[in-house]
Amino acid sequence: MSTDTHNDPSATPELPGRAAYTQFADRYAQIVPEKPHNALYERPATAALLGDVSGLDVLDAGCGPGIVSAELAHRGARVKSFDVTPAMVELARERCASLNVEIAQGDLGQPLAWLGDAQFDRIVCSLALDYVERLAPTFAEFHRVARPGAQLVFSMAHPMRDWIDTRTRGKRTYFETTRFGLHWGGFGEPKPYVEAYRRPLADIVNALRETGWQIDAMVEPKPVPEMKAVAPALYTELSLAPAFICIRARRD
Repeated sequence: MSTDTHNDPSATPELPGRAAYTQFADRYAQIVPEKPHNALYERPATAALLGDVSGLDVLDAGCGPGIVSAELAHRGARVKSFDVTPAMVELARERCASLNVEIAQGDLGQPLAWLGDAQFDRIVCSLALDYVERLAPTFAEFHRVARPGAQLVFSMAHPMRDWIDTRTRGKRTYFETTRFGLHWGGFGEPKPYVEAYRRPLADIVNALRETGWQIDAMVEPKPVPEMKAVAPALYTELSLAPAFICIRARRD
């Protein structure tokens, strides 16, 4: 496992992801492996789009505490990962210490200068792009480091789900990108204040198209059946309308 640091985010202290997760990195790392929203909803949908990764080179972009990185390594992938939050990087290093995972510190909103061209067969970005204001430069960097035929799989908050919440949209129209903040429940006290960006679906799709990616699957996930026993109210809610979208795109 490497311990390199790249694109030092200390020069941009207002990055929403770094500011948010610094508040509660330890709590997040302890709770999210079993949290129904993640373990029984988003991660299964993302993993299904990724498919078999055995023997592949995979980039885990915005890896958080290394949960997905560890899963990928256990499934036989060679993994490189990075995150913008120093505390998350350290937690990921601890989680992946004995695995075939290299972890760095880096910012999704900046060039991935430490990564060479055409290195990866798969790129996964799980619930991290909501903290990036402009997606096209990030997708362009993903395209650069991907091999021909490689796949990009990512999940994000569902644009319409966030639009329905007046706290999220404020007074702006659906068609604008909005930076908003909420206090998150489910992670103990004090409740962390998390800022992110909400954007229209067309901005996500067009940013992919403009940077050379071809969409070949889009999923509005439903909860796995096991959630019904663990979190029945959440199961009912997510069975009626999705909270996230998961997209798979291919580099021609």
